[in-house]
Amino acid sequence: MAANNANKTLVTEPLISHIRKFCTIDLERLSILESFFEHRTYRKKEILLNEGNRCYEKFFIVKGCVHLYYLKQNGIEQTTDFALEHWWISDFMAFQNSSIAQFSIRAVEKTEVLCISADNQRELLNQFPELNAYFHLVFQRACAASQVRFRLMFELSKEDLYRHFNQLFPEFIQRIPQYLLASFLGFTPEYLSEIRKKNIS
Repeated sequence: MAANNANKTLVTEPLISHIRKFCTIDLERLSILESFFEHRTYRKKEILLNEGNRCYEKFFIVKGCVHLYYLKQNGIEQTTDFALEHWWISDFMAFQNSSIAQFSIRAVEKTEVLCISADNQRELLNQFPELNAYFHLVFQRACAASQVRFRLMFELSKEDLYRHFNQLFPEFIQRIPQYLLASFLGFTPEYLSEIRKKNIS
């Protein structure tokens, strides 16, 4: 049993480190954090959340990458977001209301997550009210990044948008398939291929 607990502690260590970047909580208190989360591993292309199902969970990415997407009326998937190591992901509106998900989440590569249910999060915040500040700051930062992205999509040409994204996240671009990047940036895969052929960087 002791070995099992040690393994769990190692699994939650990235989350604990992330929390302590945003707020000060005693490490001994955080040792019970593992009891609120479930550690899961997903294969490449495995679904974490299906559009149309109720959403009761959100995910902290320990290792790997996932993308958030929805199915358009023409049957084409539209990627709206990604999550890498130490990022949170869910259909947050559906998670908040335990309602029907408007988005799906799929692993881009083999991915490890810490999953928390809505009920467990409520209990977690009851026991650790300091974590309200953590979640507020994390999601405020994510919202700000989303606002900047939407402004750039309206203001920049497609080539400049790709150049900007490539300069900010060169390693990330190497990790994801071209068709997902194209969907995220609002391109067709063919157009993105043309841009890359011009050696834009």
